[in-house]
Amino acid sequence: MTSERSTFRGRPGLSVWLAAVLAAGAILSTCEGPASGVEEVVSASGFVGDPVKLLPGTWLREAKAEGVTTRRILTLGADHRFREAVRVIDAAGRSAEYVHEGTWLYDGTNLKRKYTSMNGRPPSRLNLPFATFQITFDSPRQFRGVDHIHGNEIEYHRVAPDTQL
Repeated sequence: MTSERSTFRGRPGLSVWLAAVLAAGAILSTCEGPASGVEEVVSASGFVGDPVKLLPGTWLREAKAEGVTTRRILTLGADHRFREAVRVIDAAGRSAEYVHEGTWLYDGTNLKRKYTSMNGRPPSRLNLPFATFQITFDSPRQFRGVDHIHGNEIEYHRVAPDTQL
């Protein structure tokens, strides 16, 4: 009779498998559910957020170097299209404005932009312009980026959609 109990109705080893399955189920029930496929970002300030949801919107970047001032309004659409308006003022006070368009994506680390229009004209097919920055969010209203190829550092601040150059 004891051999029947240990073999679970005449099937040797089935009780061992049943115990293993129950133990595995108990262990797995304490684990977190599957991730959504998008990682949240934690900044040095402790801010946590999903960059894919934070990126769409209107962003301002301003810089001054060697007497040249630039102001950029970057609009990232939820449809993954972007528009970048740029005003450059040189040391003599002369001003020029440019408008660029294209597509953007976020790969989990980098914000990548592919330009399809440079100041109203398509770029050369031999030299398609791209911009890639490894980004981090300080808050839902600010992100920083580094272009590791060219060594450029950027900082964008969220602004109202109707912000002008």
